[in-house]
Amino acid sequence: MHENNDRYVILTGGPGAGKTTLIAALKQRGYATAPEAGRAIIQNYQAIEGPALPWRDRGLFAELMLSWELRSYGAAAEQEGTVFFDRGVPDVLGYLDLVGLPVPEHAKRAAKLYRYHPTVFILPPWPEIFAQDAQRKQTLEEAGQTCDALAKAYAQAGYALTEVPRGTVAQRTDFILANLGA
Repeated sequence: MHENNDRYVILTGGPGAGKTTLIAALKQRGYATAPEAGRAIIQNYQAIEGPALPWRDRGLFAELMLSWELRSYGAAAEQEGTVFFDRGVPDVLGYLDLVGLPVPEHAKRAAKLYRYHPTVFILPPWPEIFAQDAQRKQTLEEAGQTCDALAKAYAQAGYALTEVPRGTVAQRTDFILANLGA
């Protein structure tokens, strides 16, 4: 259904590592972006007091994240040039593994069919910028476990991981663009 789409570049990693800030910086430089599913789903379901929250129904939360990622993937086709994703389909597989839920066959199929640039940029936990909030309830230790689970999921899905070094937002943005040859 989908071949590798080298225009679609993923930034992933545990919570509080600076992904969303980097996505915003790339957008400021004129690149198309796709927002993170998890935070938006949590905000929406907190607002309506719905069940799809990771502390209420992890399986339902994962299904909504998968749906969001598939929609983001399709919407990216309408964008010109490189599109930077704040997470991607394999993040859902990593999340399910992290929380001890089985990965359903349709989620595995999605990771095979919806392909991104072969290089995935991973941002490990950064204690100095990590902060909890109303949507991010994980501890720094859990953020590290999340990063490890995502790294494993992406490696298993056949992607090469490139760690984004700590630095200013401009330095990190330059690093990503240089590694893409942009």
